[in-house]
Amino acid sequence: MNELLEKGKLRLKWAESHMPVLKEIRERFRKERPFEGLSIGMALHTEAKTGVLALTLADAGADIRLASCNPLSTDDSVALALKDAGLKVYAKKGETDDEYYKNLNAVLDGKPDFIIDDGADLIAMVHTSRKEVLANVKGANEETTTGVVRLRSMAADRMLRFPVIAVNDAKMKFLFDNRYGTGQSTFDGWMNATNLIVAGKKVIVAGYGWCGRGIAARAKGLGASVIVTEVDPIRAIEAKFDGFEVMRMEDAAKIADIILTATGCKHIVSEEHIKVMKDHCIMGNVGHFDNEIDKNALNKGSVTKVREFVDEYKMNDGRSLYLVADGRLMNLAAGQGHPAEIMDMSFAIQALGMEYLVKNHSKLGNEVHTVPEELDSIVAGIKLKTMNVSIDSLTDEQQKYIRGWEEGT
Repeated sequence: MNELLEKGKLRLKWAESHMPVLKEIRERFRKERPFEGLSIGMALHTEAKTGVLALTLADAGADIRLASCNPLSTDDSVALALKDAGLKVYAKKGETDDEYYKNLNAVLDGKPDFIIDDGADLIAMVHTSRKEVLANVKGANEETTTGVVRLRSMAADRMLRFPVIAVNDAKMKFLFDNRYGTGQSTFDGWMNATNLIVAGKKVIVAGYGWCGRGIAARAKGLGASVIVTEVDPIRAIEAKFDGFEVMRMEDAAKIADIILTATGCKHIVSEEHIKVMKDHCIMGNVGHFDNEIDKNALNKGSVTKVREFVDEYKMNDGRSLYLVADGRLMNLAAGQGHPAEIMDMSFAIQALGMEYLVKNHSKLGNEVHTVPEELDSIVAGIKLKTMNVSIDSLTDEQQKYIRGWEEGT
């Protein structure tokens, strides 16, 4: 136990030392205590970078309860270290579905004033199975694309009962976290799970949103021949102009060595695609939920665990197909998630977004709100400073020029 605790403390210390933006915000929070007396319920991947965010909010005066937003994404050493630091943590790696929801319920048992969610499970529970908590919740932040989509659907149906800040839609989040973070951490998970090369293989990337862009770019950089599948014609053209082949999944599945999904939608790899895959195709998912690859179709064959994070599905026709991390987020289930420098920016937006929500929740409607642009600018400014980068600024004459319209000279 002591060895696991020490490992967790070291991971927290390492992450914190590479998160200078959040460190600067944390120092101000310690002095100002903007969350004094408030309870914040969190459902985030319980690993080192999340731990630094949780400790930052605690230093700002908040009572923190933290659960994981995915049954496989907890770092047990970090969870133990956070408990040792005095936080209430309800998470372990390899939770059953019952344990997963029990832990989310434990967070809600604290009757949080505010919520930080990843995938919107916690928020959805407050509106369904835990409605008695609803009167206490004043607002929430949502971290991911999948969660924002769910919450906008709730708002459109007039079911959302408090304001939510779409942290995912902040530029300092999605332009870096979704693209560069997902791109790198996907292959961190891949290498750890499979110990196989990417170069020379045909890699299918399903979805060309910001996450898909990052995965495709990193796969190309590793020497793969990359094929993109899409339903959005504009994104399909973007992928083509970025130098990738674009195909329908039914055609791409026939030639794939590796298939990676990142769409936020279900059954992107369906039974019909599984039927035509070639022997030894390896599948992995980087979308929030484990339904992008149809596991029911795979389970029609016999399954054997062949590595810690890889299952082999022996199909009735003799083909062997492989699934990484049970179809869950392979970058967290089989890896350590996004790099600390990336999550530094995302969690800085989370911290400032929560401060904005605490101050302004009573003036916000029960809908999904964008992060104020000034918060993006603050985080970008601090990040540039920590990178020792200086940029130009417009002169008074230039500012006057771009605001004018009468003359073009």
